[in-house]
Amino acid sequence: MSELALRIAFAVVAAPAALVIIYLGGAPLAILLSIVSAIGAWEFYRIARAAGHAPLEWLGIGMAALIPLLVHAHHAGVLLVPVSAAVVAVMAVFGVTIWARGVEGKASGAAALTVFGVLYTGCALSFGFALRYLGYAVDAKAGTALVAFPLLLTWASDTGAYFVGRAIGGRKLIPKVSPGKTVAGAVGGLVVTVIVAWLLARTLLPSVAQLSLTHAGAILFGIVVSVAAQIGDLAESLLKREGGVKDSSRIIPGHGGVLDRFDSLLFVLPVSYLLLPPLLNPAFR
Repeated sequence: MSELALRIAFAVVAAPAALVIIYLGGAPLAILLSIVSAIGAWEFYRIARAAGHAPLEWLGIGMAALIPLLVHAHHAGVLLVPVSAAVVAVMAVFGVTIWARGVEGKASGAAALTVFGVLYTGCALSFGFALRYLGYAVDAKAGTALVAFPLLLTWASDTGAYFVGRAIGGRKLIPKVSPGKTVAGAVGGLVVTVIVAWLLARTLLPSVAQLSLTHAGAILFGIVVSVAAQIGDLAESLLKREGGVKDSSRIIPGHGGVLDRFDSLLFVLPVSYLLLPPLLNPAFR
């Protein structure tokens, strides 16, 4: 089976399954995000090791997997986690490096990379859960739409950049980081995302979530999401270049690894959670 066929087959199965889990929310969504976070953290530390670093990978993987579960527990009122716990956790990671790495093991770098890996994967992906239960989500359909909105825009940005870049070519965007990306592709991805954002703001949000965006709000959101998505893609490309690896892993058929597939979302989800609340309005009924 060709790589394109594998990609299509995986998407046909995975996309509907993901939407069902997002709709269910709660524990199923938290568990899914926990698994994806753990795999993403494992890939991040794998790349870091290839680049010559020595993070505390199993500690980081465990913490990344725990974050979405803690977010769910907090939302459910089962366990209220204070902000100070995050500071204590960071200090604990640094404390562990005293014994795990010592003087010769570059303890400060190991601790910093371990914590960053948790932020980059578990914390970033947990904003998907936060979007599902954003205050504007009046029911499961609305919550699913609020998650699907930035997901679809991310896909639009990636698709637009790919096809416009291949059709036009021209000047490279940042060749030392990602030699295949062009300025035309970046602009094309931005334009396509803005168009899709405007269309979804007129259709998906009012009909499914009873919410709306102004014309300016939809355009602004499309621009920001496309920029965030493209930076997320470039960031992962930079990590892989530093580690000298082609793919973050081969765990997803036809797609490479979790970071290869969700690198853009790691930037888009937090940005969407920050930007959507001031832009959303109740739809006219």
